[in-house]
Amino acid sequence: MGTVKQKILLLDNGREWGGGTNSMLELLKRIDRNAFEITCCFYHNYTRGNGETIESVLTAVGIPVLFIPQRKQPRWAKFAKEVSRTLLFFNRSLKKRVVDKIDVRWRVLPNAKKIRERLLQGSYSTLYMNNQPSTNIEGYIAARDLDIAVVQHCRIEPLMNARLVKMVNDDCDAVIAVSHGVNNTLRVSGVKAERLFTVSNAIDIYQPLPDRLAVRHQLMLPEETFVFGTIGSLIPRKSCHHILQALGRFKRTYHDADWKMIVVGDGQEAAALRQQAIRENILGQVIFTGFQNNAMDYLSAFDVFILASRSEGLPRVVLEAMLVNTAVTGSRVVGTAELISHDETGLLFEYGDIAQLTQHLITLWQDNALRQRLINAAAKRVREQYAIENYVHGVETVLKSVIREKNA
Repeated sequence: MGTVKQKILLLDNGREWGGGTNSMLELLKRIDRNAFEITCCFYHNYTRGNGETIESVLTAVGIPVLFIPQRKQPRWAKFAKEVSRTLLFFNRSLKKRVVDKIDVRWRVLPNAKKIRERLLQGSYSTLYMNNQPSTNIEGYIAARDLDIAVVQHCRIEPLMNARLVKMVNDDCDAVIAVSHGVNNTLRVSGVKAERLFTVSNAIDIYQPLPDRLAVRHQLMLPEETFVFGTIGSLIPRKSCHHILQALGRFKRTYHDADWKMIVVGDGQEAAALRQQAIRENILGQVIFTGFQNNAMDYLSAFDVFILASRSEGLPRVVLEAMLVNTAVTGSRVVGTAELISHDETGLLFEYGDIAQLTQHLITLWQDNALRQRLINAAAKRVREQYAIENYVHGVETVLKSVIREKNA
């Protein structure tokens, strides 16, 4: 008689393809299909270029997908928000609470009802949510009072308040934190320690790596040109404007330096970043590629990868840069600072410190010996500590444990 599989509904209500999506896919490609039967539930069939959608990629690896269509914000909700913002301009926290209540009524509760229906129809034993508590409230509501386990995979440093902490402590069986920093943020906010498990993000350390010279030739980048680069969604949290500010300073100091900056990604900040490049007088040296599927190729072509984010979880892109032997400099925030040991595996700067970031760019540009030392140490660390097999095993262990506790 075969083992009964754990039936899991994976909820991801995101709108765009990011690092968390890639980590989720790496898990789903490798998870033990003899032990787990997973169906993915999305709000949006988002894309990553070349016509690929999250549905097409998951279908190709044999994971069923279902969608909960999202309705447009009703006029009453939009009007109520505008009135609230106008009347409560003097009290930011009160204004946010009122707006959140409006969102709960028109968006969260209807989605919770639909998720609950799918949980019941599919006879699932586990709801596994792929984001953070503040963006998965409808999942918690949907599973409340049902005889199923609830697992939250927290992929970014979470924004917590007393209401969210109570919701997690009351309704969640396990929270998987992608880094020790995320775990600590949750614990300090009041989430019970016994619910918290750290399973670090990881990558496939055995995958074929791009040939740097071949990629540079393909991208028409001369070998002698020094290439800075960043990869990610062009959204405010990523703070790419800080990178352009630093490069503007770099150019004013070293007028004749032969360098390029490659920005791989797309998002709401794209147009503003182009305008900033014009103001900094560096547009001729900045290449905006838009979204690209072959991020590893671009990483291998960089001399220095820059991550200036305001917050992270445990950024896969840093691990990928380390794997392809590209030097890394990043902001000293949760997740990034866990991967980069300053002056050992990369260089850290305080978030928003443009002068410090500029100096790091100058140092890495000038000092080839330092850059090589950082690259060697980083490549060694990623291979020793961040293999994808450890990540998959860690998630599987947590998923199995919540069912054992339910059945105890």
